Amino acid sequence: MIMFVLLGAVGVLLLGACGTVRAGSGAPPSAAESPHWQTFAPFRVTAARLADDQRALDVDAEVPGGGKTCARRLKAVVTDTSDRTVWVQVTFSALTGGPARADCRETATATAKVRLPSPLGHRELATDTHTVFTMDGAQLPDLRLCGKLGCHPAPTGCTPASYDQAVMTLDVPNHTSRGEEHCDGKWLVFDVSSRVGPACPKGTAPGCDASIGDRWFFRAETSGWKPVARGTKAGCADVHRVEPGFPSSLCAGLPSLMRSN
Repeated sequence: MIMFVLLGAVGVLLLGACGTVRAGSGAPPSAAESPHWQTFAPFRVTAARLADDQRALDVDAEVPGGGKTCARRLKAVVTDTSDRTVWVQVTFSALTGGPARADCRETATATAKVRLPSPLGHRELATDTHTVFTMDGAQLPDLRLCGKLGCHPAPTGCTPASYDQAVMTLDVPNHTSRGEEHCDGKWLVFDVSSRVGPACPKGTAPGCDASIGDRWFFRAETSGWKPVARGTKAGCADVHRVEPGFPSSLCAGLPSLMRSN
């Protein structure tokens, strides 16, 4: 049903770079509500293409498909620009209210066109809070979709920015803290500490200081730091079991980790 599709997948996306309007916010309309057209953000922006003049832009977006009233008037609008970023808002209209529409359960890809006020150049193209494209390293006319580490991740090395990106490759909670790093440029190891238990200030009640410690070992690759092992034992036992080439000089003196309560 279109309301479940729109309020589920579409409703979690933000409309626009400025103003943070949430699509599908509020209570779902009842079946007795009169049908009306409403504006939504697409499920996701999937691709972007730029003409030779670097101004004529095509944006592909995934929207409800099937019936004629599932999605219409897909449009892209430049909402802001800076010397680093061009923000483009993508929206479509859908008929909501009234009986549920079974023909809107499918999805389809639609294309919106917009002309940038100036050539994109080396700036990034942001279509929502998570989807960013760039010309750098792209196979034009297609723009390159940037990853969660950004369009230009810091090169692998023994630097704080590189360590921050190593943490981002791990499946750990937000606000995980990183311990001392041991790095030689090709190999890296550090401890991380993740808070567990109740959400309360440290020391105010039992369990407020609880945390879990993990030790992660990495190998440098062209895409960045790649995790190769994890554990809590002292020394190199955890990593040498799966990666014998990890330098003992980086891990031999490491103490064992324990859960704190």
